[in-house]
Amino acid sequence: MLSTRAGNAVQPDWQVIDLKTERSNAGIAATTLMAIDQTLKNNHQVLVFLNRRGFAPAMLCHQCGWTAECQHCDSRLTVHRARGRLICHHCDFQQRVPQQCPSCRSRELIAAGEGTERSEAFLQQYFPDTTVLRVDRDSTRKKGAMQEVFNTADSGESCILVGTQMLAKGHHFENVTLVAVLDADSGLFSPDFRSHERMGQLLTQVAGRSGRGIARGRVIVQTHQPDHPLLALLISQGYGHFARQLLPQRELSQLPPFRHMSVIRAESHRPDEADAFLRLARKIAEKLQVPTPALNYLGPLPALMEKRAGRFRYVLRIDADQRPALQVLLSAVAVELENHKDSRRVRWSIDVDPQEL
Repeated sequence: MLSTRAGNAVQPDWQVIDLKTERSNAGIAATTLMAIDQTLKNNHQVLVFLNRRGFAPAMLCHQCGWTAECQHCDSRLTVHRARGRLICHHCDFQQRVPQQCPSCRSRELIAAGEGTERSEAFLQQYFPDTTVLRVDRDSTRKKGAMQEVFNTADSGESCILVGTQMLAKGHHFENVTLVAVLDADSGLFSPDFRSHERMGQLLTQVAGRSGRGIARGRVIVQTHQPDHPLLALLISQGYGHFARQLLPQRELSQLPPFRHMSVIRAESHRPDEADAFLRLARKIAEKLQVPTPALNYLGPLPALMEKRAGRFRYVLRIDADQRPALQVLLSAVAVELENHKDSRRVRWSIDVDPQEL
């Protein structure tokens, strides 16, 4: 973690907006709109951060509650209005946006939630004389699109940059003095034990795009949880204190970095095959090393997203106090699994220090 900012830049000022008490449009609160307007009048630039591409994260029927879901994943399809498509962001399955509900034939279909496309469209309508540029995986497919963004930002003209984490890391936009984070809540309640850590990193990185020039920066964070202790700590004390607060929780739960974690993954078109293979893996592992407080097993269990791209995914977790003991066990298990006939029925892998489960 860097202890100082680039050049002579000072830390930005933070402001938290409680979405429970604020009127909003396209996910942008009224106070945020006022701040954007004032920033543009000062001939500065604005970065609007929303880590969801597309127009809306879901399409649903107002009459019967049907939702558009991927045929191959445990996931909803995202509305991409510019392309007229519903797209799965996990396997890239696509279909046309339906004109009526396939369940009840109602034409009252709603694009629910906010994505970067919706934010871009709203901001362009609200600020018709301002250049609004969207930066996400969809908008930067065209050759030279990213360079156009850099040229506009480097020119110093007032503009609004709307984007995902593609905008958050490493870019030096000297004239950006306002960063607006539209949704800080997604990382607060994820089942992934690393979600708080990632949220803190991402907010710190995107906040670092503000005030890199002469003028001091400002960061607005929209949330439904303005009193969440971790969010308050990150904003008031910075990432260092935030990370140190997470460490005792990890130690209490015996999670990395206080314990070494590995995962044996298996996936198949049939969930029973993936589950059976990992039961075999656990049986082999327990013959080599019986469970102890120093080395234990969890699973097989479905992955956090059980079905992806038409395959059912399961995991077997093996945790240990000592890395050498874990490595010796995994090496021996891998050899036995490779030689077993069932290994050809599934896709499997061993992941040490997994970043996702």
